[in-house]
Amino acid sequence: MILAVLFALLSAGSNALGTVLQRRAVLNVPESQSRRLGLLRNLLHNPAWFGGILGVVFAALFQALALASGSLAAIQPIFILELPLALLIGSAVFRVRISRTAWLCVVFIFAGLALALFSTAPSGGRSQVPGVLWVPALAATGGMAAILVVTGLRRPRGVARAACLAAAAAIGNAVTAALVKSAMTVLSEEGATGFLLAWQTYSFAVVGGASVFLLGYALQAGPLIASQPALTLGDAVVSFGLGITLYAESLRQGLWLVPALFGAALLSYGVFTLSRTRCLEKCITPDAEDDPHQQDQNTTAPTL
Repeated sequence: MILAVLFALLSAGSNALGTVLQRRAVLNVPESQSRRLGLLRNLLHNPAWFGGILGVVFAALFQALALASGSLAAIQPIFILELPLALLIGSAVFRVRISRTAWLCVVFIFAGLALALFSTAPSGGRSQVPGVLWVPALAATGGMAAILVVTGLRRPRGVARAACLAAAAAIGNAVTAALVKSAMTVLSEEGATGFLLAWQTYSFAVVGGASVFLLGYALQAGPLIASQPALTLGDAVVSFGLGITLYAESLRQGLWLVPALFGAALLSYGVFTLSRTRCLEKCITPDAEDDPHQQDQNTTAPTL
């Protein structure tokens, strides 16, 4: 399990690094080449863009290794750490000063996640899900995602639209993780041939691609405070539920639920508050204009 946690941390860090480097590469493109073929041609000659792509590739590889050796309910919530890691990496790359509020949020996220996972201690479960159990699981998650997408598209640009689309993307990410875990079990038991013939392999590719597409729309639909908490916390909650129900993973019971709930509350507060800070937005979308209504304003230096 320790190895699985290590792979999960490497995945979160790699994805955060990849995201920041790709943002950096796009910002370095001259305005005259920022459309269509000019953008692609410039990016192909940009080391930062290739570094970003490698970060995303290694993140996917580390995630697969983590899910192959750890429980879904324990591993997937660790990817929430991608948010504070993107802040830390982005602050160095884009020279953004991190405020005390943002630093406190980072501490809350790390501490809350550690407390929640230690208290619940997800473990055990099946190595492979019977095919008949996938039908209700995919129907339920697919139905919820479809409702969120339809609801979001019916709303004007803003908080509600962004939150709905990001929540749908979060469900897709959680289902993708569950399918990746199943496909990795097939790989370990039946080899490459079984992996390439397994329906889970192609399903996680389709669902994962759709989730990336939805996330792109969510980020364009409204402010970061709407999309980021829905994405990070939604992914963790749905993955946690799929681990318990679909993979039959067990949790600590009794008084352990008290510190677990406290840790979840601390984590949620850190995510919501960090998503409101100007420094995080400058690290994730550094070309965004300053919003006078956001917290942690500073008249002398770019800060969060």
